[in-house]
Amino acid sequence: MSEKLNVANRLADMAKRIPHSNAIIQSTLTGYKKITYFELEQDSNRIASVMQQNGIGCGKRIALFVRYGIDFISLVFALFKTGATIILIDPGMGVRRMLNCLAEVEPDGMIAIPPVHFVRLLLRRKFPKSKHNIIVGRSWFLRGLTLDKIRRNETCTNFNPVAMSPDAPAAIIFTSGSTGPPKGVEFTHRIFDTQINEIAARYEIITGDIDLACFPLFGLFDPAMGVTAVIPNIDPTKPAKANPAKIIRIANECKITQSFASPAIWNLIANYCNENKKNNVNDNVKEYAVENDNEIKTEIETETETENKIITPYTSSKISAFKIPTLKRAISAGAPVSASILQQLKPYIHPQGDIFTPYGATESLPTASISATEILSETVNITNYGGGVCVGQRFQSISWAIIEISDQPIPQLENATILPNGEIGELIVTGSQVTKKYINRPESNALAKITDANGKIWHRMGDAGYLDSKDRFWFCGRKAHRIETPEGTLFSIPCESIFNQHPAVFRSALANSPNGKPRIFIEPYHQNYPKSKKESTILINELLELAQKNQITKQIKEIRIMRNFPVDIRHNVKINRELLSSLR
Repeated sequence: MSEKLNVANRLADMAKRIPHSNAIIQSTLTGYKKITYFELEQDSNRIASVMQQNGIGCGKRIALFVRYGIDFISLVFALFKTGATIILIDPGMGVRRMLNCLAEVEPDGMIAIPPVHFVRLLLRRKFPKSKHNIIVGRSWFLRGLTLDKIRRNETCTNFNPVAMSPDAPAAIIFTSGSTGPPKGVEFTHRIFDTQINEIAARYEIITGDIDLACFPLFGLFDPAMGVTAVIPNIDPTKPAKANPAKIIRIANECKITQSFASPAIWNLIANYCNENKKNNVNDNVKEYAVENDNEIKTEIETETETENKIITPYTSSKISAFKIPTLKRAISAGAPVSASILQQLKPYIHPQGDIFTPYGATESLPTASISATEILSETVNITNYGGGVCVGQRFQSISWAIIEISDQPIPQLENATILPNGEIGELIVTGSQVTKKYINRPESNALAKITDANGKIWHRMGDAGYLDSKDRFWFCGRKAHRIETPEGTLFSIPCESIFNQHPAVFRSALANSPNGKPRIFIEPYHQNYPKSKKESTILINELLELAQKNQITKQIKEIRIMRNFPVDIRHNVKINRELLSSLR
């Protein structure tokens, strides 16, 4: 009998184990919406049953465009249960890119808010297969099945998830396109199952934990692990614009024990805590005003139940302005985070808590992880002197190797040259959570995938670095960002680390110039930004002197200062070095 697996069974298991525990707590402008595991299981069963009756199931690709929250998570589990393949595209990538991505994977239907359906109807020739559509929200003059109508069906709360092959597609998730065109990555039920197991084991996550889930993908993992997902009322596509006071307030009101968030959010929180620490020397509490409302909302004992969702007003606003004392695991996901931010943030969480920075990519997540304790006590000094950034040891299910850098396809592993520890090369990985292919991208598959003698698929991460004697990977930058010179190859992270030691520098970026010579762009801390040409000259001369003292940066002669770097659309942290290289 062949093995069967549907990742949605994890929710059913939790609904039996802890039916009355909160699965999701969603922050709104006026309070909190809550849904228990029992209610989430029933809601997703009802939705899955009606979906199946309307032709949504195995072999169907359904695009999901719903705001991150209870509806989003319930719809995802419902789609998993039917055996359909979910298409997830980051709306932050822009309308044109998003439409091109959708057309590329040819959805059989869309579950979306009304504006998306208006576009679908306007461009119906672009999506000829999109017949299975559900409207989420007010239908206006749109015709078709609505989520509200589905939820009014009280007879479909029992549904057995379709038994799937572990390697059957569960989702197509697009890369952000921050270093190239977005590509659809196929995720299987086995991949999601492995991700959940590995994350829970590595971070010692247990049933009953409470997660401030600022990152939608990890918000989906929470209900499968028996963890309450607290969803803040922020735009996950614009983490750099989040309100840190609001996040801290929600974290304390809900007594979170862990949080997944972008480095941009942790940066905001660390800076905010530092400022409030100065203004609250005696650790006094500070009252928060609800956003867009100067009236302080106090605790109200009553709760109102509406359509399986409990709406509770905000609890007492008397909460510490600069600490999250219950936070034991702060996880910074999606992009590198500086050691200085880790150091600043650590005093404001649980005394025995730690900050973790998982490493990976859409195509292989998670791959490795390291704690702030290890970084601050051991690896940061190596980083500061050009040794790269240590991203830690691999997850148990991952195997990895460093190969000689190449920009050409490598069909078979035997065609690659494996490098010894300590030598910079290109990282390749394989494991149960490593995706096998991109959708409709044969050229990208040829460049990114390698097959070994046993038929295993290895993914080329596109990252340069080396392994040390403890089997830790030291990231030296994207392979595409290296600069070849007559004196040798320059890698972005080691070079930038040298310049980042200057007290006025927030961050730096190695980039090519139109004449082919390497140069460094500098983003100073805002308070240190030069106020005159004379100040700019002084700063540049100091940085050039710093560069000459290190063999890694000795050949860099051009330095340019910018007020703000262009960054990626998903995490608002990754520097767009391609754009910097094009500047004259």
